[in-house]
Amino acid sequence: MLEIRDLTHSYDEHVALREVTLRIEAKSLVSIVGPSGCGKSTLLRCVAGLQAPTSGEVLLDGEPITGVPGDLAVVFQDYSRSLYPWLTARDNVALPLRRRGLDKATRRQKAMEALEEVGLIDTAGKYPWQLSGGMQQRVAIARALAFHPKLLLMDEPFGSVDAQTREDLEDLLLQIRASSDMTILFVTHDIDESVYVGDRVVVLGGPPGHVAADLPVILPGPREQIATRELPEFVALRAEVGRLVRGRLVERR
Repeated sequence: MLEIRDLTHSYDEHVALREVTLRIEAKSLVSIVGPSGCGKSTLLRCVAGLQAPTSGEVLLDGEPITGVPGDLAVVFQDYSRSLYPWLTARDNVALPLRRRGLDKATRRQKAMEALEEVGLIDTAGKYPWQLSGGMQQRVAIARALAFHPKLLLMDEPFGSVDAQTREDLEDLLLQIRASSDMTILFVTHDIDESVYVGDRVVVLGGPPGHVAADLPVILPGPREQIATRELPEFVALRAEVGRLVRGRLVERR
């Protein structure tokens, strides 16, 4: 569904990414993790069509991405900047649906359905500044759900909330992944999180950013915050990812 071929990107003389190649299957959730400065966000911007790679290409359903795809949504880390403070939660969610050519009544209906899916139906008439950080990020996620993209990009979306809210949002993401047909590319700096939510964990090394490992996540479901993290398989995989992020190669058994 998504293919990244020999992608290299440079900022003047600084090489951020070098020859990154990945294939992402439809309806999968792939975590991308790596040390600071390895090009995770740059990779996401190239996939989103927000910047053109210096060389290589990104293909969505076999077609090269040369601009922002129509069936794409992005959830950013900084929810305070991604929501319009003068719009209610419902209207923030409904706004991108204009691109779908839907009338106002349909946009509002779909916005309410998306807010209900993330547990915020009672806050539809409130403004972002009246909501907690975790609730604001749920609104941002609801906006992506209402748009119903083929590809959802998430750039460290839970990095600015407290630990308990983060766990709640991780579980919400797993519910969304189970109930939708979206393909999700999830960038995080949290090693445990990358394993907990992902079907695969792609570890970027660098700089310059390159694929250091591409590891399948084989854990029994449904996943649960305490029980899953206690599993020997989880502990072993998060340790392996941790060593790779720190630049220590691991021999898989």
